[in-house]
Amino acid sequence: MSKVVVLGGGYGGLTVVQELLEHLPKDAQLVLVERMPYQGLKTEYYALAAGTVSDLDIRVNFPVHPQLQMVYGNVTEIELERKLVHITNQEPLSYDSLVIALGCTDNYHGIEGASDYSCSIQSLSSTRRTFQQINDIPPYGQLSIIGGGLSGVEIAAELRESRADINIRIIDRGNSVMSSFPGKLQEYVASWFRLHDVEMRSHICITSLEQGIIHNGNEPIFSNVTVWTAGIQPVELVQRMTQPKDPQGRLIVNEWHELPDAPNVYVVGDCSSQPFSPSAQLAGAQGKQVAEVIRARWENKEPKLSRIKLKGVLGSLGKKAGFGLMGNTPLLGRIPRMLKSGVLWKSKRHFG
Repeated sequence: MSKVVVLGGGYGGLTVVQELLEHLPKDAQLVLVERMPYQGLKTEYYALAAGTVSDLDIRVNFPVHPQLQMVYGNVTEIELERKLVHITNQEPLSYDSLVIALGCTDNYHGIEGASDYSCSIQSLSSTRRTFQQINDIPPYGQLSIIGGGLSGVEIAAELRESRADINIRIIDRGNSVMSSFPGKLQEYVASWFRLHDVEMRSHICITSLEQGIIHNGNEPIFSNVTVWTAGIQPVELVQRMTQPKDPQGRLIVNEWHELPDAPNVYVVGDCSSQPFSPSAQLAGAQGKQVAEVIRARWENKEPKLSRIKLKGVLGSLGKKAGFGLMGNTPLLGRIPRMLKSGVLWKSKRHFG
């Protein structure tokens, strides 16, 4: 019997599970280890934090299958040599194949006070707490968002539609919001923010945070609530692993998404070193390929994988406007927002 253990039920891990369940031999066992009893659609956490969708709207139930075992808990250690996974308050879990799909956490870049005095949208539980803090901002209070990339832009725009009574500010160390994207797209997003009274501050070098204050060197920037969207890194367990990593701390894998010195241990999503920026789309594509590799090895065949091709990036500016990048072509306005809604509908339909 082959026992496949998948750590994490996000986009990558759940894709592995769904794909394997479609072609699961009768003597195989599949185990999904997760903290939550359902998947949270992470690409929509910004809307949950803003209060424009409910918790229920972004949940997806895990599949039910006689050969799928659900194990709920926090993974504390992976013993690669003994093929064991340690989970809080449970007996160690053995495996024949292991998929590490544990996702990411905030990267505070060593800035003093950042983890203590800012809130997060990296997990469902932290996003719930962030929603509560934002909801408690008094009228005309100040919300600051650290980081003008995709996550920061989406939550700022959604909050402007959700809370017209508060002041919203985006703080970034670059020269513009969405600074890694083409100039036409940057200007479109910046114009939307200017039209909707969202303050943008660029070239800010944050040195520390304390309660209610963001320090830009000697300049104090006052804020009732601060949301951190200024970078991610693999989860703490992966950070502790001694296997080779790239400069971003992601585990280096071979062409089969496998740890080179640990056969049948696969890594997908934000923990895996790839020539792309981390995304739900990438995690899903990796998950599908890992399932193909596992099935091929069940059949004693050599895995054959094609190169991953991503379709592009989509982002929202509230419920009626958005932006996208397909290859080198920017998409602006209502159409990319409609496309993003369609992708969300498809994700819920596929996983659910």
